Amino acid sequence: MNIGSIFRTGDAFRIQHIYLCGISAHPPHREIFKTALGATETVRWSYHEQIVDLVDQLQQQQVQCIGLEQTTESVRLQDWKWDGKTQIAIIAGNEVKGLSEELLSCLDGYIEIPQFGTKHSLNVSVATGIALWELIR
Repeated sequence: MNIGSIFRTGDAFRIQHIYLCGISAHPPHREIFKTALGATETVRWSYHEQIVDLVDQLQQQQVQCIGLEQTTESVRLQDWKWDGKTQIAIIAGNEVKGLSEELLSCLDGYIEIPQFGTKHSLNVSVATGIALWELIR
């Protein structure tokens, strides 16, 4: 259902592409279709087995790959500066495990959503929506 929600959010913000990787479900999938409400038809997407390989391909195309993750080097989302012109890929991690150490070492930077509660984690579709909103704002 999170993937379907990300498709709907992606449509709302008119993102160019959703890259699904690893164990992520991908269309055609009943739960994705149920939640996406047709957004799988309006947002381009592709599936890639290995995210590290995908990041390498994107970086070779001059796409800046930014992890949405809490790290010692991450920048608060509202403080991260984007020129609005450079193509970026926001990399959201596994719902439980986040982004792997191997992947983190390949990325161009990290942004985190400030959180003030006790859990310090958000649902991946919610985090993606917050990040997209802040980036276009």
